[in-house]
Amino acid sequence: MHGWNWTGFFEYLTNGYLFQGALVTLGLTVASITLGLVLGFVIALLRMSPLKPLRWFAHFYIWLFRGTPVLVQLIIIYTGLPQIGIRFTVLESTLIGLVMNEAAYLAEIIRSGINAVPRGQSNAARAIGMKDWQIMRYIVAPQATRIIIPPLGNSVNGCLKTTSIASVISMEELLRRTQVLIQEKFMVLELFVVAALYYLIMTTAWDFVQRRIERRFGRGFDISAGH
Repeated sequence: MHGWNWTGFFEYLTNGYLFQGALVTLGLTVASITLGLVLGFVIALLRMSPLKPLRWFAHFYIWLFRGTPVLVQLIIIYTGLPQIGIRFTVLESTLIGLVMNEAAYLAEIIRSGINAVPRGQSNAARAIGMKDWQIMRYIVAPQATRIIIPPLGNSVNGCLKTTSIASVISMEELLRRTQVLIQEKFMVLELFVVAALYYLIMTTAWDFVQRRIERRFGRGFDISAGH
């Protein structure tokens, strides 16, 4: 019976192959959240549009991508679409799937943040002649950002872990590289624990960053400030 191999554990804890996989995971997370925010903002605006067809489209998009597993979405994009002549590389499929999935969740976060800003402020700004884009930039966006940041930070944390699903379509991220090494070295427990530690380090580091961001943007709403 194969026991725990401390030598192998410490060897792969600082393994460059796994470290590069962790960097790929971080890159996928940053790209997915960044592009997801852009697409999510557009979907949120469509969701609040006075035009019913646009609202229906946004509602359908959110319903579809929030109601189906991201794993299924990735498989459809990578292995299903080629059957109708639409082909993407592994990286393209991963980014498309993650971005479209994240956008569905981020759209609702953004919409909730915008709706939380009292409409009276927008009406007052419009009454003094401000344009809609000026109202969004100077009145709504700064206040909505403070509301959006906490759930957005949780989405980043969740996306970082969700990238592991891309290993199913052979994306060379952390989990996939861990599986490759397991097939070569047969150290299942040791390598999975190493991968878990990498994920734990990344999520813990982001949690630290998130708390600092929340404190910075929340200063204007600190009731105790000045007392």
